[in-house]
Amino acid sequence: MISHALRRVELGEVPVATPTGRLIGASGLLLEATGCTLRTGQRCLIETGSDHRPEGTEAPLRDWLAAQVVGFRDQTAYLMPFKKPDGLAAGARVLPVVERTHLMIGPQWLGRIVNGLGEPIDGLGRLGGDLPLNMSPPKVNPLRKRPVDEPLDVGVRAINGLLTLGRGQRVGLMAGSGVGKSVLLGLITRNTVADVVVVGLIGERGREVREFIELSLGEAGLARAVVVVAPADESPLMRLRATELCHSIAAHYRDQGQHVLLLIDSLTRYAMARREVALALGEPPATRGYPPSVFSLLPELVESAGNGEGPGSMSAIYTVLAEGDDQQDPVVDTARAILDGHIVLSRALAERGHYPAIDVAQSISRCMSLVAGRPQQEAARLVKQLMARFEQVRELMPLGAYVPGADPATDRAVALWPRIEAFLHQGTHEGAPMEQTVARLQELLA
Repeated sequence: MISHALRRVELGEVPVATPTGRLIGASGLLLEATGCTLRTGQRCLIETGSDHRPEGTEAPLRDWLAAQVVGFRDQTAYLMPFKKPDGLAAGARVLPVVERTHLMIGPQWLGRIVNGLGEPIDGLGRLGGDLPLNMSPPKVNPLRKRPVDEPLDVGVRAINGLLTLGRGQRVGLMAGSGVGKSVLLGLITRNTVADVVVVGLIGERGREVREFIELSLGEAGLARAVVVVAPADESPLMRLRATELCHSIAAHYRDQGQHVLLLIDSLTRYAMARREVALALGEPPATRGYPPSVFSLLPELVESAGNGEGPGSMSAIYTVLAEGDDQQDPVVDTARAILDGHIVLSRALAERGHYPAIDVAQSISRCMSLVAGRPQQEAARLVKQLMARFEQVRELMPLGAYVPGADPATDRAVALWPRIEAFLHQGTHEGAPMEQTVARLQELLA
């Protein structure tokens, strides 16, 4: 007798056929399929083959390539693969995948390294979990978001003292190539006071992945982190999925009441991946080759970061590549408008051996007034004024054209400059806690 605990299966739930489409075109990264109904965003499998035949068999090996539906026209669906599309042939079968809408996540994810699909790539076995994780970044009603009202200690003196960040703030780290973005990101990763760190290495060199994990994170840092990797040789679709997965993971831990730091390196590579997909679909290029949809999707991504309704927080730092050191680059300009502040790294400072090469004059934290005390704000404002005064006479001093006594404010700036410069300098493995930094800032002006 069948147990009543067994689930009753209705006859209508038993599938009578498997819908199958056919591949009718492949151009670059864009594939075309027809013959079955495919929804945008749905995953599917495409049959591939090779000439290799296992011993004792006559049929060639068959494999399946995972892809995602990115658009359609008439009865033709456009697909984009997650991996390099090798071994495809006209007429290959296309099978829709009735996939789970979520992964299962839990504390077991901490210390693990995954790809854009949430699959472990660190060789430590399967990921466990007891709660569902939606692959799409969550949206929070803006009227229910908890405001930014606590300081975020990132362990960097120039930021803690003069550009104080808050828990739940979203900041852009903007610089050209080779100015020290990754080094500064590693310094922030090691020293930030947070329960969980979610790191997204998107579109960067594969060599940097292991270096960042071993040198920047270290064993202690990795124990409280989840690393999502999609290097430059991955498909644009995988880079997109990896970036969105980072936000989903960070939001999950935030909603569990934990303080989360989200690091994305880099937002520019995400925008470039969006550009590749949009251009492949035939969208016309606009600003510097970026289609208009890229600039409408960037706010949708970053708005999923920040605080939620509960006691947890989700602070986000995005690196943004300024191509040719152009601070008016369209991605840089868009990020500056939609984020809660930006930290600019200067090539001129890096060439002088000033690290971290933070250009305080061009940087701003829009939440500093909400999380820093008035004495600290006044001290930071005065230091910025002294730095501006010194920059006015910097080039005159080697020529002997600067004459002390003409302007007391400029004389004070010149006298305090060595102490200000020492305050802004920081070693790559040197921490600077918030309280210590604020106290040193007050002593600087005493």
